[in-house]
Amino acid sequence: MPRAEMLMVFTYDVSQDRKRRRVARILEGAATRVQYSVFEARLSEQRAAALAQRVAAELAPGDSLRVYAIGASGETRTRTYGDAAPIEPPGNYWIV
Repeated sequence: MPRAEMLMVFTYDVSQDRKRRRVARILEGAATRVQYSVFEARLSEQRAAALAQRVAAELAPGDSLRVYAIGASGETRTRTYGDAAPIEPPGNYWIV
């Protein structure tokens, strides 16, 4: 049985350009960039932890990564304003 996925938000503050680019590349492989240093993805807790560990390995002293798990009740109360893209709904997708 597949593990439940939830909306995960990854946000980072990395001072060195080279490390920042590596962190962004890692996150771009598994998540959608919604702001310069903010990514969203629907992941299981296990996959989110693995992704966070990959990013954390790139951090230098003074850098930070925050990962927020948004549960179903929190997600229904989430709002976007301005030119923000809507949050991707859960489900299976086919790209043709």
